[in-house]
Amino acid sequence: MPKVFSWNGHRFHFFSNEGHPLEPIHIHVRKDHNRAKFWILPSISLAHNYGFSSHELSLFRTVIEEHEQLIQEKWHEYFNI
Repeated sequence: MPKVFSWNGHRFHFFSNEGHPLEPIHIHVRKDHNRAKFWILPSISLAHNYGFSSHELSLFRTVIEEHEQLIQEKWHEYFNI
């Protein structure tokens, strides 16, 4: 699972097998047993959440907005698209 970046102990990553056909660009967030998934396109939005508070999710959205270009670059690089 390719790691894109870390922030405050949270891992932001995607999986090497993201569906067939390949799902749209998104990012997974994980810390301990908590996890969430955010769609990047067409706009940043929460796909699902298991264990994070609404405050944490709001912070993640801001962090993802700040790293959106990096996320898209890493996605395209990894999946060769």
